[in-house]
Amino acid sequence: MEKKQINLDIEEAAQGFAAIGSEARLVVLLTLVKAGRAGLSVGDIQTRTGMAASTLAHHLRFLTSAGLIRQEKAGRTVMNHAAYGHLEALAGYILKECCADEPCRSSDARRAEEVE
Repeated sequence: MEKKQINLDIEEAAQGFAAIGSEARLVVLLTLVKAGRAGLSVGDIQTRTGMAASTLAHHLRFLTSAGLIRQEKAGRTVMNHAAYGHLEALAGYILKECCADEPCRSSDARRAEEVE
């Protein structure tokens, strides 16, 4: 399966970072990341996080609108999945301009300096 490259603009990146700027939402997102590609039902997330149903629903809406998770209905159950492509793009967004103002050096040279 070919991975689709996701390029975020600054507004999308800011929305994503804002969404994970809440401790509770970060807990929900990490719970889904740990669960893997199969995802979790709302009830399973509630069990693992201990959040009240109404609070969890609020955080799931926020994370979904930021594109960090996706939801799909499976019968009467709503399955929640981490949006790995979007998460990778968000993680890379902050580092893509790494050292852009420095004289040209290979990334291997920069990494070697960081280890020292």
